[in-house]
Order: sequence, then C-alpha cells, then structure tokens
Amino acid sequence: MPRLAANLTMMYAEHAFLDRFQAAAQDGFTGVEFLFPYEFAAADLKARLADNGLTQALFNAPPGDWGAGERGIASLPGREIEFQRGVEQALEYAAQLGNRSLHVMAGLIRPGEDRAAHRDTYLKNLAFAARAAATADITIVIEPINTRDIPGFFLNRQDDAQAICAEVGAPNLKVQFDCYHCQIVEGDIAVKLQRDMAGIGHIQIAGVPDRHEPDLGELNYPYLFERIDALGYTGWIGCEYRPKAGTSAGLGWAKPYLANH
Repeated sequence: MPRLAANLTMMYAEHAFLDRFQAAAQDGFTGVEFLFPYEFAAADLKARLADNGLTQALFNAPPGDWGAGERGIASLPGREIEFQRGVEQALEYAAQLGNRSLHVMAGLIRPGEDRAAHRDTYLKNLAFAARAAATADITIVIEPINTRDIPGFFLNRQDDAQAICAEVGAPNLKVQFDCYHCQIVEGDIAVKLQRDMAGIGHIQIAGVPDRHEPDLGELNYPYLFERIDALGYTGWIGCEYRPKAGTSAGLGWAKPYLANH
C-alpha cells in the first residue's frame, strides 16, 4: 500500500502554510513534503511535524533565485560555491526535520549554452552533495522535469537521470521519479518503474495533463500503485498536484490509502 505524503506547497493552499500540517494530518496523511523550508525557522517546522504526528519525507535544496525564474543551480557553471553552501543549509534543516531524502534541482540551460559543461558541473556538484549527505545518512535525489512546465530544464529523461547517478557512483544518489513529468516526456511509466526501481529514491504523482488530483486524467494510478508495491518500493509517494477545488474535498482517490479511513 502506498505511503502518501501531502505536498504542502501545492496542496492545502486554502490554509496559511504553517496551518497546512494540521490540515493534512486531519485528512489522514502521515507524511508531508514541500519545496522549500527556508522562509521558516527549522524549530517551528519541526514543532508542526511533531504536534501533528507527521514525518517529513522530502524538501528541496535552495534553488538559486526562484523569484527571478531560476529552477536550481546544480548544473550551472560558476555557481559551485553557492551550491555547496545551499547543500550545507539544507542538511542543517534536514537534521532538524528528520527527512532522509533531499531533492537537488538541476537548473536551466539556455539556448546556445554548452550542455557538456553543464553536465560536468552537474556531476561534480552531485558528487559533493552525495558526500555531504552521506555523513547524515541522507539520500540526494535528482528529478527529470518536463519542459512544458519548466522550459529549458536541464534534466528531462529517466534514462539520463539514471546514467548520471551511475556515473557519479554514490550509493546515496538516486532518482526522484515523478509520474506526471515522466508521462509527459516519455510515457511507458510501468515499464520505466520496473526498469529503474533499484535507482529510485522517491516517487511523486499527479493527474496528467492538468496536474490535478491523480484520478483526473489519463493515468491509472491504482494500477501503478499495485506495480510499485510489487516492485518492492517502500518509500514515500509525494502528492505533488494542484487540487482542482478544495484539497480535502478532492481526496476521494486517496481514502483507501490514508490513515484515518
């Protein structure tokens, strides 16, 4: 049975961020994830987790200047020192929040930029991140993202992500398999899950094509959950979708899997 983590960046937007923890717990979630914790003190977030019996599944390392459109800096030549400081900051938060996975975003490649240089930078930065995280028993995950949602994103395909992890060669570097992004880029999700499961560190879900509830759209998630279980995955599955209406009202799809149902 899938272990569902509510994505508090996208879900429960009808509540102030710090109130989303309680709302998720009341709906039966036992885990949460979100993009970034850095606007809040780690102690405040830790208290919200503890007060509501929640486990922090995942968050992202600092992404550069998000407001200016940056979507990670791991592959950006010349930003290595900033990247290293960001990983250190993220690990400080993880030490408080208790998550065992940390997502590092690759960033954008502009037309005309040198892909080989980006890849070389990416490999070196990921090796640094994996080494730093290993001392805290944390897994670094990288996520292929579709270029419809984020034009120019450096990492798009599952096979490329797995190859990068293999090239770095760190046991605590794995792929964040987002079913929504994978379906848009390449499809064949069940086969990709079977092929790559040994290298998958985190899974996320959303309906395709509109990124609403998982039961809206072209993917058969009950089938995929069965396949994921059969493949032996026991990690969290992050619900990274934008509810079509109210978050709680749209959770009918999740009731068989939530703690209070």
